Amino acid sequence: MSAARTGPVVELTDVGKCYTKYDDAPMLLSRALRFRPGTKRSQRWAIRHVDLGVERSETVGVIGRNGSGKSTMLRMLAGVTAPTEGRVAVRGSVAPLISVGVGFHPELTGRENIYVNGTVLGMTRQEIDERVESIIEFAEIPDFIDTPVKFYSSGMFVRLGFSVAVSAHPAVLLVDEVLAVGDIAFQIKSFERMRNMKDAGSTILVVSHNLNAIRNLCDRVVVLHDGAVEFVGGTDEALSVYHDVLDRAALHDDGGSGAAAVITTARIVGDDGTTTSHVRAGEEAVLEVGARFNRAVDSPAFSIVLTTESGVPVYIDSTYLTGTRRFEAGEEATCRIRFAARLTTGSYTVRCGLRWDDQGEGQVTSRPLLFYVSGRPMVSGAADLGAVFEIDGGPGGSQPEPDQQEMPPFASNS
Repeated sequence: MSAARTGPVVELTDVGKCYTKYDDAPMLLSRALRFRPGTKRSQRWAIRHVDLGVERSETVGVIGRNGSGKSTMLRMLAGVTAPTEGRVAVRGSVAPLISVGVGFHPELTGRENIYVNGTVLGMTRQEIDERVESIIEFAEIPDFIDTPVKFYSSGMFVRLGFSVAVSAHPAVLLVDEVLAVGDIAFQIKSFERMRNMKDAGSTILVVSHNLNAIRNLCDRVVVLHDGAVEFVGGTDEALSVYHDVLDRAALHDDGGSGAAAVITTARIVGDDGTTTSHVRAGEEAVLEVGARFNRAVDSPAFSIVLTTESGVPVYIDSTYLTGTRRFEAGEEATCRIRFAARLTTGSYTVRCGLRWDDQGEGQVTSRPLLFYVSGRPMVSGAADLGAVFEIDGGPGGSQPEPDQQEMPPFASNS
């Protein structure tokens, strides 16, 4: 009897993917200028020189700016596209969730697509028969299961696609941001199911912009930037590297704009002065923003916009009425915005703005910072106002402190 095969379940060795772009000259312009019409070709490496090994039962997150190569990497692992160079190896069955509705026939019903998609993922007819009701139950769309999926919303597609994929018990599950389409309750349930799959031996790769999900789900994180691996390692360090990448990108993007001022850095600072993305409810949070002035500016206004993860405004404030001071050309400044995080459990986004004229044409904003608030149990809504319940005949009950509850696998504001 041969020994069990060991080694990474997923392995990329010096992998690169190059796309060819065809630029056709406009026919009218070609004729007007008496040019010979033709097609120009240019090449772009979406990803290159990537080395990665993922072991059995490991969950690895992949993060990076848009266009950094995250989806390209997962498509190669799924077998949707082949690498231009290098080697991609995946041992065992693969269930890819890399786009909403992929693998579904629009004219077939949800039930019929379960059988089609399940077969593609390697399940037998008998296995699908045994699991079809649990798939429908998990997807939470029993009233629409016999309706053609061309009438489904994107959220319904995601529910059904994920339910079929996880029911196939794949050796490797690939998830590319599609769960962000579903509602919060389903996302929480999906991440819990992925945890169970990991415990059962599945290897999972997740592409997501939700850093709280990455933090709570992944053992390691890959940071991609401009098609190259910037970092591979522990989650906390990876998120710190990712923030550095965003800061560098923001500086590069704004540096040549010719604006009177640019925002060079933005971060949330913890009690120890280091960058953090976690705040406890009721405690003071500090947004630290660095700015550089390219010319002299009188009394620019700094502002803060705090929203829920779904984009609902929670708090907006500025120095527009109170004013600041004059900043000279070439001067750099740091603005620290302190606020009490009287918020409920969940993920929030905060950004800073800098405005230097009354018409609103001269302004820049920082990149959005995503942070997580550990709120008190059983308190919901957008804000925690710390209500005190006074009951005749005796004191009312009190809520436990935020650190007495366990952080959920996925942040929810509902």
